[in-house]
Amino acid sequence: MDAGSHPAATPEVLVPASIFTPQTLLLASLGFAAAVLLLLALLARKKSVSKGDSLLVVGPPDAGKTAILSTLAYNQTLPTHTSMQTNASIVTLPSSGKTFRVVDVPGHPRIRDQFEEHLLSARAVVFVVDTSTVSRVGPAVAEHLHQIMHALTSLPPSRPTPSLIILAHKYDLLKGTAHARPEELAVTRVRTVLERELEKRRASHVGGVGIEGLGEEGAESDMGGLECTGQGEFSFAEWEGGEVTFIGTSVPLNTKAAADEKSEGANGLSTFMIWLEEEFQ
Repeated sequence: MDAGSHPAATPEVLVPASIFTPQTLLLASLGFAAAVLLLLALLARKKSVSKGDSLLVVGPPDAGKTAILSTLAYNQTLPTHTSMQTNASIVTLPSSGKTFRVVDVPGHPRIRDQFEEHLLSARAVVFVVDTSTVSRVGPAVAEHLHQIMHALTSLPPSRPTPSLIILAHKYDLLKGTAHARPEELAVTRVRTVLERELEKRRASHVGGVGIEGLGEEGAESDMGGLECTGQGEFSFAEWEGGEVTFIGTSVPLNTKAAADEKSEGANGLSTFMIWLEEEFQ
């Protein structure tokens, strides 16, 4: 060894016992447990958000949306007027005891697009149509529904599309026949009018003609959402956005009838309630 040189330093060897002390192991365990809990919470939240946990009620003004909401929430039809702000309430299903949030968005053209604020948390979207007036105001109703369908088909692929149900409301204003009950006639009328008006909008879009003026307030000419799997005219049965359910509904015009479980009016939401039980099970 040369003078002035120093011997090579001996590497320090760490003894495992000096690293994995009880304190270190405790901190590592706590950190791992916290990470697992955070991961589970994020997965649960993601699942809840993707699936949706609320019912979004939309439709034209005076269709009966708020009356349906009050009947579901309070088991009675409260006096209502045209809403200009969003209403929300918690509904408990009688059979299962399942609770969920119902959001009722006003149908006024200037504020109805507020439904988009609640779409990501919706498990189902309910579009309410007044059966007694749909033949007269079909273009405006179809424009509103087109806006909903466009929003549903524009959701990101990672977000399951909420169910779409169309309520042919106020069927009690129709008179049944020997071959069809009032609720069946209501569904047939609403489906027929909406398919006809939506086909006009789809054909105008495909033909490159603007669809402004086909509804109450006009619409964006590039708004899609009406694509069908078949080659014929628009049909809800072939809509690419998913299955569309039609149900005839009605609510009693006074609170006394709503409280009477034996009254015909009180059963006007029975089919809809069965659907809700299955959807939110």
